[in-house]
Amino acid sequence: MAEVFKLGIAANNNQPISEVNSIEVLVNKGIVGDRHFHESNDPYNQLSLIESENIDDYNIKFGLNIPYIDFRRNVVTKGIKLNDLIGKKLKVGNVELEVIELCRPCRHLTEMLNQKNILKEFMRKGGLRCQILSSSKINIGDKIEVINI
Repeated sequence: MAEVFKLGIAANNNQPISEVNSIEVLVNKGIVGDRHFHESNDPYNQLSLIESENIDDYNIKFGLNIPYIDFRRNVVTKGIKLNDLIGKKLKVGNVELEVIELCRPCRHLTEMLNQKNILKEFMRKGGLRCQILSSSKINIGDKIEVINI
């Protein structure tokens, strides 16, 4: 079963992500309290997801124990292959999302984690960018389902 495993937000750019138990999301604005929340927000900046399994694989491969939330995505998932969902709509708890594109790992992440291989290792494994289609809360443990195939 696909589910929300971890949640995180950062109030300001270049600050550590804070792990939280729930997030409030507003249509076309983003996550309340997050650095990317804006009145008329670009769909590419509203919400991001990443697979916990990709983080686990990376930590195992390199003998590390980097926390999931440190990978700087808002929603860490468990039990779902995200790359197959480009252009699809998802329901995460009560929130509907449209998957816009893959999240590419960035140089900032490389610097924050002090791992020079992040760009290479997370190419096509860095998660997804999503547009928020309905306002509600997302909680840890919420189910994730594809609502159009």
